[in-house]
Amino acid sequence: MLREKSLLMIPGPTPIPPQVAAAMTQPMINHRGEAFSDLFDEVAVGLKQVFRTEQPVYVFPGAGSGGWEAALVNTLNPGDTVLSVSVGDFGERWFKVATKLGLAVERLRFEPGQAADPARIAERLADDREKRIKAVLIQHNETSTGVTNDVEAIARVVREHGALIMVDAVSGLGALPLEMDRWDLDVVLTGAHKALMCPPGLSIVAFSERARAASEQNTMPRFYWDLKAVHSSYLKRQTPYTPAISLFYALQAALRLIQAETLEGAWARHRVMGAMCRAGVRAMGLQLLAQDEARASNAVTAVVSPVDPKQLRKVARERLGVQLAGGQAELADKIFRIGHLGYVVPGDVLQALAATEMALAVLGQDVQIGRAVAAAQEVWMRELRG
Repeated sequence: MLREKSLLMIPGPTPIPPQVAAAMTQPMINHRGEAFSDLFDEVAVGLKQVFRTEQPVYVFPGAGSGGWEAALVNTLNPGDTVLSVSVGDFGERWFKVATKLGLAVERLRFEPGQAADPARIAERLADDREKRIKAVLIQHNETSTGVTNDVEAIARVVREHGALIMVDAVSGLGALPLEMDRWDLDVVLTGAHKALMCPPGLSIVAFSERARAASEQNTMPRFYWDLKAVHSSYLKRQTPYTPAISLFYALQAALRLIQAETLEGAWARHRVMGAMCRAGVRAMGLQLLAQDEARASNAVTAVVSPVDPKQLRKVARERLGVQLAGGQAELADKIFRIGHLGYVVPGDVLQALAATEMALAVLGQDVQIGRAVAAAQEVWMRELRG
């Protein structure tokens, strides 16, 4: 078998379109010249459209996780209280970042597979009569569990309290509906290597006017993530330090692809793929980690594995040419994940489901080959028929 050909079905890094890969081969340019400023302009406009905001969207060299630190150090003061709402491993990681930065972090945790309950968040904020809580941290889409939070509803209760609401949209932005301005969000952050279809290396963050005003008053130490420096350069169509020029070219090409499909079209494609994947998993007789269909992610599906998930992924990867993702933290030996975001189409979901079925059969599970694919095809056909 030609082992070099493999289908990447993990929730990031995601496959890269050929247009994006080709864009990175362009000659290097002067990062302080007009050519880069023109590139910067186009990317800045495209990012505003994806974030659904009129606010500036800033691009830092770094991983998506860098956005966690940028959000905190630019808006809060040492010792400030924040409420960390966690529905999985990435929520826990943001909690750890906030703790290491010297913030007083309260944690509101939900069981893996469950979404954050806006009512419970409202109850906690209502108890904070002294308004000690300065910010609420929440995931848009929890990559580790395949759960999408109701950010719009959560934002409403946070706004009533008056705290800043900060949203990690690393695996959600571009794949799932998110309206920064209409939902009145304060910080939205993402990485380029998920639904934006670029290689890893860019941390992208937008701040509301409220959040930028907070940055004028806060005293948290920062240099690399300093919003004031980035905003000053942004107004000059520049960056405060050497930008990742090749990745800017990649992002330019990816944003053009999103514009051609339309953002609403991308949301619809991901909705179909999410429904296809969940239907296929159920047809195999497997259990989804996210039981609530309304809150199940259209970017990644987490599946409770009836066999050792590491063995299942090994068979899928080495014998069937499909790369699936493993579980994280306490879920490492319990689940596997199928990523379906970014440069992925419904046909890729069919191949991933077929490989999952066959890997289960190879490992001795009693599965009926073809049932999962047929169930997913039915979902796709309903969409095609309108």
